[in-house]
Parts: sequence; structure tokens; C-alpha cells
Amino acid sequence: MRWQHELGADAVRVWVPWHGERAPRGARIDELSRAEQAAKQTTVVLAIFGFAHDTPRTTVMQSRYCGYAQRALAVVPDARAVVVWNEANSPTYWSGTPAAYERLLARCYDALHRTGLTILDSTASAHAPARFLRGIAAEYERTGRTEPIVDAFGHNPYPAAASESPAATHAAGFIGEGDYARLRAALRVFGKPDVWYLEDGFQSDVPRALRAHYDAHETVSTISPADQAAQLRSAITLAACQPHVKAFFNFELVDESRLTGWQSGLVWRGVHRKPAAAAFASAPRSCT
Repeated sequence: MRWQHELGADAVRVWVPWHGERAPRGARIDELSRAEQAAKQTTVVLAIFGFAHDTPRTTVMQSRYCGYAQRALAVVPDARAVVVWNEANSPTYWSGTPAAYERLLARCYDALHRTGLTILDSTASAHAPARFLRGIAAEYERTGRTEPIVDAFGHNPYPAAASESPAATHAAGFIGEGDYARLRAALRVFGKPDVWYLEDGFQSDVPRALRAHYDAHETVSTISPADQAAQLRSAITLAACQPHVKAFFNFELVDESRLTGWQSGLVWRGVHRKPAAAAFASAPRSCT
């Protein structure tokens, strides 16, 4: 929390894994209890999801998932938001249809919604998010539902490459920050909903002197720490000036130790802050 506050981060997203359980147990309870401690000092967002093979497609499994989310929130009553699954248009995380995801969102919204808690969905920049969102909208209209299915739409507007400008535009099938108009168009049936950028980040090189804190070898292209800082500042500045965008989460606070994972944090493994930490702290939070 001290690091977060010093960096100007006033919210944290916490992953709560779900693999078909009815309720959190064991170490998961300890993790959620720590999240509740954090929630007394900052805005905590719980993202509850598994992977593609965990997709809750049936009514029974969707009800089990929503019940699990209820029980997780009971341990973290001060959580301010909950994300129903992660990147549902990505085959890594979801193996169902847009219609099945719409049904999950509707079922969980009815089970979880309360004053002070924001319910969000999640889509990824790749894997045709506009088409997936149109599929959600079509199912929403088909059912004749009048109640919302989310309070705001979550999107992860990662660029096609770490070196690509956050303002870059893309062809159909990809929606980064620069394609915001197409994201809004895909959400038109829902009126003018708020959008939260739940993940974005730019992977940076690891200095040789710090390699001892990491495992394995890098497998993706990265940019220099200075370029990461510039990219991150540009991304936050752009988000601040996009109408209805209400949140920007950098993925992540501290690099993963696996070099095959993500090194888009504000802090290298250990205690050394990246130039991106200062860029994050000083980036504008409103349009200027």
C-alpha cells in the first residue's frame, strides 16, 4: 500500500482464481482477507476468473460461479468493484459464446449488484472484441432484458507491440486505445456506458545487474525502461482525454519473476523502481 500510494495509484486489481469451486477455501481465504485489509486503504477490484477449460457454460456452473463471487465478496465487503471473468473474447480464458457470456453477466449482476459495488465485464484488444461485444448486445436484446448486465465495461487495450504508440489505430479485429471510437460503437446498444481500462502495459528490458531476480529467458520483444516510461505516460494521457473512460490500471505493480511472464511493472524484481514509476505518478489524471 505504501508503494502504491507513493506512485499515485489509488486502486489495485486482485486476481481471484476460480476453477469450479463452490466457495473460497484454504489459502484463498487468507488472500481475500489481505485484500480486505487493503480495501480499507485503497480501492480494491476483485477479478474472478479461471482459464478456458474452466468456462462456466451451463446454468448450474454459472450459478456456482456467481455464488463463489458472492462468497468472495463476503470476505472482502469493502471491495469497490468486481470483474466477471477476464478477457472473455480470448480463447485463453473463455471457450463459450458471446451469448453464454451475456448470460453469465446477467446472472451475476442480479446476484452481486449492490450500492457502492461496480460490476464489470472484460475484453481483450485482440481476438475481435467488437464482434464479441456485438454478440453480447444481440443476446441482451434477444432476451428483452431491461436491467443492466454491468455497471461499466472493462477493456484491456494492449498495443500490438510494446513499441507501438498507444494512439495507433488498427484494422477490424483489434481495439487498442487509439481505436476508442470503434469500442464506443460496439457498445452503442447499452447507451453511453463508462469504460474502465482494466489492464495495459509495456514490457521493458531487465538490466543485467538485476537478472539474478528473474528466471529463464525473455521470449517476447521489449523496449528500454526509458521508452516504457514514455509509452505509459502517453497511454494515461490519452485515456484521461477519452470520454467515459474512468479508470486505467497498469499491468502490473512489480514485474513477474518469470521472464516468460510479464515485465511491464513499475518496479523491477527487488526494490528498484523503473523510470515508468515516476511517469505513472506524474501522468495527468484528467484531460488538460
